[in-house]
Amino acid sequence: MPRKNIDISLPDLTGKRAVLTGGSDGMGLGMAVRLAAAGADVVLPVRNPRKGEAALERVRREAPGSQVSLRTLDLSSLESVAELGAALVAEGDPVHLLINNAGVMTPPDRQTTADGFELQFGTNHLGHFALVGHLLPLLRAGRARVTSQISVAANQNAINWQDLNWEKSYDGMKAYSQSKIAFGLFGLELDRRSRAEGWGITSNLSHPGVAPTSLLAARPEMGRAKDTTGVRVIRFLSARGVLVGTVESAKLPALYAATSPEARGGALYGPSGPGHLGGPPAEQKMYSRLTSTDEAARVWRVSEEMTRVAYAPA
Repeated sequence: MPRKNIDISLPDLTGKRAVLTGGSDGMGLGMAVRLAAAGADVVLPVRNPRKGEAALERVRREAPGSQVSLRTLDLSSLESVAELGAALVAEGDPVHLLINNAGVMTPPDRQTTADGFELQFGTNHLGHFALVGHLLPLLRAGRARVTSQISVAANQNAINWQDLNWEKSYDGMKAYSQSKIAFGLFGLELDRRSRAEGWGITSNLSHPGVAPTSLLAARPEMGRAKDTTGVRVIRFLSARGVLVGTVESAKLPALYAATSPEARGGALYGPSGPGHLGGPPAEQKMYSRLTSTDEAARVWRVSEEMTRVAYAPA
């Protein structure tokens, strides 16, 4: 049975600057194409220059005449994050959309960032926390919408407050859940603080459901020499239109959350199909692990301490 095509329309984004992390392949690259085709000036911060150039070529091919450019960013290095922030602030162009999409998932053995943090917590959460902090003046100038991509894994497990860097006993899946719970709590706290302080920023969350993206595929640089069993099963189901989504449908919740006039700050958007694994994007009930304002404030405080990036008042 052929899979029904799922899509959404984006508003006219002419004159808007959009910064998208994780846009050099997979669903992130699909987001870049759609943002550029809608008229946005798309900035793609990438870690791998070769993949970045290939992404640039594809965006220009599929969205002729669009504005898209590359910058350098390694979210696992706070120095790299600070350098990108300084470069964009020096350019002075307001940022209207920021989609925090990049991430890593379940390296088989514990790895650390350049700054000594557990890789998933350091990349998925702390790197983006620092990036938003460095870009705050541009986000405020653009009255930006910030969309942070979490995961269905944020509805599982918990933050390991006694050992945030998993130095005592590493569990890749639990560490991944922690990174996405912390990231989700941050995204919601950003919206609350923006409203309280008058920053003019709207912050919400998205998740892609389950789809055959590159997160669980072979990643030799993370110690994963071949595709996981999980991603092979997901590809099998996706190809047959069973439960899960596709790479094409997985990008839609973040695009909807970031661009739709109907999308709200402080809300979560994801696929609306069975189990929220696939289907058209829609607002969803907030995950229970993301509802505590005390936990969110604690995540914010600890993240400022770990990254040494403070969201200073104007």
